[in-house]
Amino acid sequence: MKFRGVAAIAAVIAGVGAALAGTAQADPGSVVLGGSSGLVFENDHACSLAAIGYDNADRLVGLTAGHCAPTGSLVGSETQLRAGAVGIVAYSDNGEGLDFAVLVFDKQRVTPVRTVGATTIAGIGERPAPGSTVCSNGRSSGPGCGLVWGNLDPITTLNQACSKPGDSGGPVTVGDRLVGMNLGRLTGLAGIGFDIPCTTAANPIHSPAYFAPIDEILAAINETGGPGTGFRPV
Repeated sequence: MKFRGVAAIAAVIAGVGAALAGTAQADPGSVVLGGSSGLVFENDHACSLAAIGYDNADRLVGLTAGHCAPTGSLVGSETQLRAGAVGIVAYSDNGEGLDFAVLVFDKQRVTPVRTVGATTIAGIGERPAPGSTVCSNGRSSGPGCGLVWGNLDPITTLNQACSKPGDSGGPVTVGDRLVGMNLGRLTGLAGIGFDIPCTTAANPIHSPAYFAPIDEILAAINETGGPGTGFRPV
């Protein structure tokens, strides 16, 4: 589904100010977003929302993967495209660092929620240890859980949850605590290529997924001092 392809929001895409001022076709607060919600960006990329909450400046902010869209891109809800753009990418590292982006949403047009489907995010949790179980949820795969294998590098953590294109940016949780952000699946190691796609979240036979711990991402956001600093989930 193309974000730019919806005729009803073409005028909104043309102007950030008009979009965030609420001139699109949505009623106030009608767009509901929470961890694992599907997002569509003006570059036509679809990704998932890790979490939504507030920062130290009381902005309504969300977190997703940096490779989804560059800074300045408009963002809409995949399930409510005719509402138009309801936010903007305030910062993206374009996948060149920890692979994260901070979104700022229009508080007048977005209703933030803790629970979307099987995922509830009520706070931030500690980095999971190898051998523990984490759960993920994304707009492509839906909810599923898997074993934590360990670290691929000092930051990236491997796990056996399902990950398909579009799941990037989605939440990785332990119970109702956000512990990471899904970034994709492993397709090779030590020069050896392999790729066993995930068919369904219930099928554990597939290439491992990987995520960045949320504590590392939040620390990097706090260092910028910009939007997202002091993030706390709703």
